[in-house]
Amino acid sequence: MANKIKTVIWDMGGVILRSEDWTPRRELAAQYGMTLESMHDFVFESESGRLATLGRIPEESHWKTIADQLNLGPETLKEFQKQFWGGDHLDQGLADFIRSLKPNYTTALLSNAWTGARNVLTKSKPCIDSFHVSIFSCEVGLAKPDPDIYKFILRLCSSDPEEAIFVDDFAVNIEAANNLGIHGVLFKNANQAMSDVKALLNGIGA
Repeated sequence: MANKIKTVIWDMGGVILRSEDWTPRRELAAQYGMTLESMHDFVFESESGRLATLGRIPEESHWKTIADQLNLGPETLKEFQKQFWGGDHLDQGLADFIRSLKPNYTTALLSNAWTGARNVLTKSKPCIDSFHVSIFSCEVGLAKPDPDIYKFILRLCSSDPEEAIFVDDFAVNIEAANNLGIHGVLFKNANQAMSDVKALLNGIGA
């Protein structure tokens, strides 16, 4: 059967941009009487965090809410943010792999992210050029695993679901993609993800 894959879609956080060293965030959590898990929920899963993800408030407003809740002044908030993101690194090898697909496939980025994400991937951790298409939840008012955000990016990529691969580190997001007919790859590590994508591109299981 002929290979029908036209588009490869990638998540950002936890895939291309990952926390490689959890020590800074773990120490920050302990400083404020939290576990690593509760710190994650406090920053990402709060009401203001969800609003920021959907673009209903700017990222700065979300951080102000965090500062107010922890009684942080402006300089302390900056140190908080620096330490919170301190263990995060861009996987340059994975970004290069995605870039290598561009001549033959449409490469796309689909991320649940706040308003500062595009600037991060353009300046401080540049890899936005790996993608023909990039969609951040805050810019479209939709977030994974809402099926509409997958349909949106497929339209931008001029692809049907069965013509697309989607790589993400959350099973719920992969399940939502699979339910639409997209070929989901659950990210566990970079080598595994690249190997699974290559297999699909070579027609194995596609």
